[in-house]
Amino acid sequence: MNHRSTPAAPSTSLRGDPVVADVDVVVIGGGPGGFAAALRARREGCSVVLVEKFDMPGGVHTSGLQGAANPGVGGIHTELMDRFAREGCIYEANETNLPHWAGNALSHYDYYLPPGSPFRRVSFNPDGAGNVMVKMLEEAGVQAIYGASFVDVEMEPDGAARRITHAVIETVAGRQAIRAKVFVEGSGTGEVVARAGAPFVRGGGRQPETLTDGQSRPIPGGLLWIMSGIDFAETAAYQKRENDPALSNLINKARAAGDIPPELYRPRLADKGVYGDHYIGHPTVDMSPIQGPGTFILWQNVPYEWALHMDDDAEHASRAKKELRRLIDAEARFLTKYVPGFQNAFISHVGRYVGVRDGRHPIGEYVFSIDDAREGRRFPDAVTKPMTKTFFWDAYAKYTFEVPFRCFLPKEVNNLLLTGASLSFTFETIFMVMRNFPWCTQTGEIAGLAAARAVRRGISPKQLQWTEPIF
Repeated sequence: MNHRSTPAAPSTSLRGDPVVADVDVVVIGGGPGGFAAALRARREGCSVVLVEKFDMPGGVHTSGLQGAANPGVGGIHTELMDRFAREGCIYEANETNLPHWAGNALSHYDYYLPPGSPFRRVSFNPDGAGNVMVKMLEEAGVQAIYGASFVDVEMEPDGAARRITHAVIETVAGRQAIRAKVFVEGSGTGEVVARAGAPFVRGGGRQPETLTDGQSRPIPGGLLWIMSGIDFAETAAYQKRENDPALSNLINKARAAGDIPPELYRPRLADKGVYGDHYIGHPTVDMSPIQGPGTFILWQNVPYEWALHMDDDAEHASRAKKELRRLIDAEARFLTKYVPGFQNAFISHVGRYVGVRDGRHPIGEYVFSIDDAREGRRFPDAVTKPMTKTFFWDAYAKYTFEVPFRCFLPKEVNNLLLTGASLSFTFETIFMVMRNFPWCTQTGEIAGLAAARAVRRGISPKQLQWTEPIF
């Protein structure tokens, strides 16, 4: 195997694009899955190119501002959390420094706690964490190409299926191609699968009975934004004094004055088939502490009724970006004008992109379903030891189960590995619990190791015999 990416001799791909590198592994997308895949494959001795459209790795957790820190689950994820802490990226809110947070109706995560109870909410600075991830890739010798859009793949027959020969990207230098032995899907939306012509299920989830126009409606995406300068003690005092925990009185006052557009704080849809109480409206302020005192991240969700497929429809993607910024502006104006504690607050950051919660679902050699989790199925090619996860759509039931390596292998393409939100899972399982930062990082590390093993043995990932979990 090569130990560094090999500059290509002057050559072109089959379509005539200049080949700028010829390496062992190409990873498309630098979210947690792609980041971990690139890092693990490089540490296994492969030459690796990582293609990332933004200016840092981390995906929705850095460029998208999520910033949710979790206890380490082993491997690269634990290393990341430890490194974030060492480099000063971690912020912890608890009952001492945010005494009115537990059980507060405005809390995105901690609303269900008994008021005043102990809690621990840990986040990381998205930009600081992105800097750490850039350094880690550089230290390992991964060739990362930032500001590069993935465009397409070139393929050739490979037995009864096909294999990818080149990834085609667009940079400031124009269209370019990268040749590799193995490719890793780290886009988060199954984009490589789609360009390769492999089968997938379009995002859409289950359909609400109250909306019968025949459109599939994905779980709505969201744009995260950060507000600083908030005096939350003053906000909490108002909530208690006026018995207005969800700020409903202020919202109604602002609506009557014409200061709130109809899409903001709209009522929840009543139909129980629409994801229960989750992601079906934005009826009040929805926030979580991040970065430091007085700074909070807020959620702005795409209205469910718009039925936007932002992962595969350019018009939908553009509409979401434009309209959500309009709604963020309207929400910030409402907060600073009407809500005590927000009068000196200001928008300090808006995410670089709208997060897609329900994109393409690739069809792999095995499709993991909710029944696999409910029945606690075991698999000879399990990638981890039995995991216990909470599935909130199943009344917060806890299931213990395994995930087979075959979920990483898309049908019809022999040298592509899946990660994260692009694994071969049904929409219920991938959305309920299997798209968080720790799991996506683990899946990336599994894919990176599989890619390296395949390269080392001169075989395709589908020829690997996976018999031992690595977590």
